[in-house]
Amino acid sequence: MIVPVSGKVVGDLERVNLFDATEELWLTSGKWCAEFEKKLREFTGKREVVLCNSGSSANLLALETLGLTPPDQVITTALNFPTTVAPILQTGGIPVFIDVTLNMVADVSDLEYALTKDTRAVMLAHTLGYPFDIKAVRKFCRENYLTLIGDSCDALGTEGSMDSDINTLSFYPAHHITTGEGGAVLTDSSKTAKALRSFRDWGRDCWCEPGQDNKCGKRFCGDYDHKYTYSRVGYNLKMGDFQGAVGAAQMDRLPGFIQKRKENHAYLYNAMVAEGLSKHFVLPPNEAHSWFGFTLICRDPIVRNEITRWLDNEGVHNRLVFAGNILRQPGYKNVVSGVVGELTNTNIIHDKAFWIGCWPGLTTEQLDYSVSKIKEFVCLQ
Repeated sequence: MIVPVSGKVVGDLERVNLFDATEELWLTSGKWCAEFEKKLREFTGKREVVLCNSGSSANLLALETLGLTPPDQVITTALNFPTTVAPILQTGGIPVFIDVTLNMVADVSDLEYALTKDTRAVMLAHTLGYPFDIKAVRKFCRENYLTLIGDSCDALGTEGSMDSDINTLSFYPAHHITTGEGGAVLTDSSKTAKALRSFRDWGRDCWCEPGQDNKCGKRFCGDYDHKYTYSRVGYNLKMGDFQGAVGAAQMDRLPGFIQKRKENHAYLYNAMVAEGLSKHFVLPPNEAHSWFGFTLICRDPIVRNEITRWLDNEGVHNRLVFAGNILRQPGYKNVVSGVVGELTNTNIIHDKAFWIGCWPGLTTEQLDYSVSKIKEFVCLQ
């Protein structure tokens, strides 16, 4: 049996929308992207949604709005996916790394030690769907006049995961909904949203959508065509309408996806406890979040690289927790950064943790197979 670690769930709703988009052949952002943004606003409660071509681009756009220049600093965790950290460096900031708890999210007790006169923002991820302590982090940011950016790519539907000043989402096939490639930045600030759209659309000053001509009424008001006036150094990171058509359909499925992720995660937890596997692994909390994956931290003498290799050969696909300690990655070993403490838990997760799938496409038989193969490995030791 094969148990994929993640995957997409698509069907007739997506095909109908894609057929409509194909008939129109409007290849850039259009009516379907507008519909997708509308549904995201309604679901998340955020006032502004800016679609883009990936979750990585969403993080880049979010950081661009801060206008970072050296020696500006951004507090983040050392346990991260690279594109949560890379935009800090790419936009001129200096990352300051703090440790995590064994639940994979920021250890908020480190925040005060990371704070300096140059700190401008905090950027944290709700890793694998588990929410960081949003109340404590928001309080810290308010007291110190810092912008809070929440990387919510793993956590769409987790309570509190959209409570940052700026949030980002990914719609890669592994995530809660998919457009194939795609992402979004969400905020309640119209000023921030204007900057986000400008950076996304080449840095232009005009807010007219593709295909619109002088809706803003400013096109011929200055000494240069407003449609071709650029107030920022930007990118082209737009989402196309084919992706928007799929995303609009996926939004109708999202409540069911979230419920299934919760159920699958709880099923795995209960099955592993029943099989006595909590003696051999630190299990994730048995809480009703919109989980991205089910994590296990190996207790001695279980060797992480041995069990992951064995499980993969048996068809139970698995992944490590992204980059682990990103400062141990080749591309990040020599970056200019700050570090708080010894990053003890980050290193434990780097060396001992992995995760298996709990996505909505998995059957009970596949979940049982995953548990049985983990138990079989333990019995072989």
